Amino acid sequence: MKATHYELPTTITAEKLIATLSEKVEIDHYSKQYFLKTYYDSFDWRLYKQGLSCEFNRSKQTSSLQISNRKNGELVASTILFDVPSFSKQFNPGKVRQILESTLEMRALLAVCTLECEAYHLNIVNEEGKIVLYVLIEEFELLKNRLTLIPVKGYDKVAERITEMLTDLGLKTVDKPLLLAALRLQGRHPKDYSSKLDIHLTPEMRADIASKYIFSYLLRTIRVNEQGTIADIDSEFLHDFRVATRRTRVGLSQMTNVLPEDVLARYKEFFSWLGQITGETRDLDVYLLNFEQYKKKLPAIIRQSITPLQHFLAAKKLKSHKQLARKLRSSKYLKLLAEWEEYLSSSPSQNPTEADATLTIKELANKRLWKAYKQVIKEGEAIDRHSPPEALHKLRKTCKKLRYLMEFFQNLYPERRIDKLITRLKSLQDVLGDYQDYVIQQEKLKQYSEEMQTINTPNKTFLAMGVLIQDFENRKCKTRGRFATHFESFIKPGNQELFCTLFKPGK
Repeated sequence: MKATHYELPTTITAEKLIATLSEKVEIDHYSKQYFLKTYYDSFDWRLYKQGLSCEFNRSKQTSSLQISNRKNGELVASTILFDVPSFSKQFNPGKVRQILESTLEMRALLAVCTLECEAYHLNIVNEEGKIVLYVLIEEFELLKNRLTLIPVKGYDKVAERITEMLTDLGLKTVDKPLLLAALRLQGRHPKDYSSKLDIHLTPEMRADIASKYIFSYLLRTIRVNEQGTIADIDSEFLHDFRVATRRTRVGLSQMTNVLPEDVLARYKEFFSWLGQITGETRDLDVYLLNFEQYKKKLPAIIRQSITPLQHFLAAKKLKSHKQLARKLRSSKYLKLLAEWEEYLSSSPSQNPTEADATLTIKELANKRLWKAYKQVIKEGEAIDRHSPPEALHKLRKTCKKLRYLMEFFQNLYPERRIDKLITRLKSLQDVLGDYQDYVIQQEKLKQYSEEMQTINTPNKTFLAMGVLIQDFENRKCKTRGRFATHFESFIKPGNQELFCTLFKPGK
């Protein structure tokens, strides 16, 4: 039998229940402790999405972190500790760290809610003094109290008898984790943030109204990641902030003749600036996140020689982030973002003068998606083995524009069909993205090498950096060789037919 959870009626206190139980069974051990129970997860709920809950219980005597299956409450792993580290790599080696590393990756572990709790631990024993059942009763100030029965193997009948007794007393089993009730107290719910787009449009919505709805959705993403970016809690806050910014820029570029030209011009410039000021910090984040992988690419004899580069990048990242934080607190940023928010919440014009403003969003989506798709085909077919890296970079940006548009308008089309096209486009994007990353990282390493000439850097470090530069060159060439195959796959007749069926205006 697995652990069973019950809610106590409000008329039964923990001590009253214990007194009732002690009349019918032998209780060998009884302890009472005050706990602070804090639930942890990443900002984007990675543990919860994997069916896990993570709670940190702190008392005067001890404290421990437990990872449980959130559906059945079974303990998966636990560790004794006194403070919860921010990142999984900071935990001591063991099962807890293993689970957190594979689930959280680069994300920080954050407290999502805290409860005060009086915990009563009981051991029920038989005539021979052997423990046959564990009982945990938790009393809360603002939530219904809970009881958990933890069976001992071989004594299932004892658990069944106690279960009947509890049912007779009016206790009801609960299958929803305590975390859900704790979050409700704060007006929250699990998965209340995700970086994935989930924009619900109706096909007949007016294009200008729908576009403001899309931009409002993206603005919320920018807003919720703003403070995490400024505080540098983890690198994904800035990543999601930048993606929402980039999506907004793509959206603005597609709203010609839909929104007023002066509005488009003003905010294209603003979001372009926002992309520029966040770029360097994000590039350095990527280098630092991937640094252990870079080290593994080096021969063992010079692997440690690359460490001065890591220190150089960390110092550079710290300086870059401080500058970024200042800009995100600046009057320019605060004023323009507030004005953008005010514009998006304003009432739509009854008689807009822009030519495409009164199209339905489905009509606009078809026009924009078909045009972007044809541009991808045109640019891709023009690339051959002699084309410069800039041509692949241009195609990558066009693919990204098409991808963002497909995600904006995703729910206007049959789910399985558009999901299939997004998956196929993503496969092409991955090759183009890898190629561009190798180009940029190679260039950046050369730039960093020049900058490090001015400081006291060992020659072996430059040797190691040279090996990395050559490795990027090799990977760049291999990836370039894969492009033709992926592009040919993308333009297969079946794929083209599906694009045509879904998006070609007039179809």
